[in-house]
Amino acid sequence: MNIPAELKYTKDHEWVRIEGDTATVGITDFAQGELGDIVYVEVETLDETLDKEEVFGTVEAVKTVSDLFLPLSGTIVEVNEALEDEPEKVNADPYGEGWMIKMKIGDASEIGSLLSAEAYKELVGA
Repeated sequence: MNIPAELKYTKDHEWVRIEGDTATVGITDFAQGELGDIVYVEVETLDETLDKEEVFGTVEAVKTVSDLFLPLSGTIVEVNEALEDEPEKVNADPYGEGWMIKMKIGDASEIGSLLSAEAYKELVGA
């Protein structure tokens, strides 16, 4: 299982790459493995400002639909349009081409509540 050390994580199995006041968000390798083949990613919150842990979209796999929760408060500034036609990128490259959104961080103090790679490994038993 791939859990890159430079990323932050949530208990909801999302990863966060922080670059200045922008965060890129996707689901973890563990999450995509649990979901199975992803067939649809829906994010209709572009340009919306949401609170931490609010639902920003959904991921649909063959057997289930899962909500996506915002890891930090902020405004969604970009959605990965490539996932509309190729949602399987989330399975193939969850930390690269399978990213879901980019957001402007609203409250940098919330970053401290995210999990380190080590803490995430403990959460999933890796």
